[in-house]
Amino acid sequence: MSTFAKRERLLLADLLETAGPDAPTLCEGWRTRDLAAHVVVRERRPDAAGGALIKPLAARLDKGLQEYAAKPYEELIQLIRTGPPRFSPFQLKQVDEAANTVEFYIHAEDVRRAQPDWAPRELDPVFQDTLWSRLERTARLLGRGVPTGLVLRRPDGQTAVAHRGTPVVTATGEPSELLLFAFGRQRAARVELEGEPDAIATVTETKQLGF
Repeated sequence: MSTFAKRERLLLADLLETAGPDAPTLCEGWRTRDLAAHVVVRERRPDAAGGALIKPLAARLDKGLQEYAAKPYEELIQLIRTGPPRFSPFQLKQVDEAANTVEFYIHAEDVRRAQPDWAPRELDPVFQDTLWSRLERTARLLGRGVPTGLVLRRPDGQTAVAHRGTPVVTATGEPSELLLFAFGRQRAARVELEGEPDAIATVTETKQLGF
């Protein structure tokens, strides 16, 4: 059975292939080759991938990224398409869905929205609800470093508090757009911001959103 994670994986691979190895992305300092290497290292080098959160492993992560980025670009794309190794936990559908649905959606948009002619995707309501569920659970973690209060609101009025504080900025949009906003892609996210102008400027410019 197809899953959201599998669909977003294949879309990401297609986008990376079409863009080529040297296209820009929304990830600061990364071209498409760097992003592809990151995806592969995350799934195939758990000993190195932890360096994104654990400082003592940062050097191992950098080395792993450099090693994979040096591989032929076509090989990286194929590794993304075929997925993790046979005995990886990511092979389990539940783990894949939990760990990769948001990951691959975000990175697919990192490639798409770095291009000058991008347009928002039409996402089905079930997928939007899935993204909202993930955002609700992680909102406080994603917004923990924001210097103002931050509320994320769907068009139907459902809200998630990303950070308590004053003044408060409210971002309104579809879950897919709010997710991008909360992961630090503020300028690429299609959301409406309400609050004091200075607070809105602070939230828009902060580097403290996301992991």
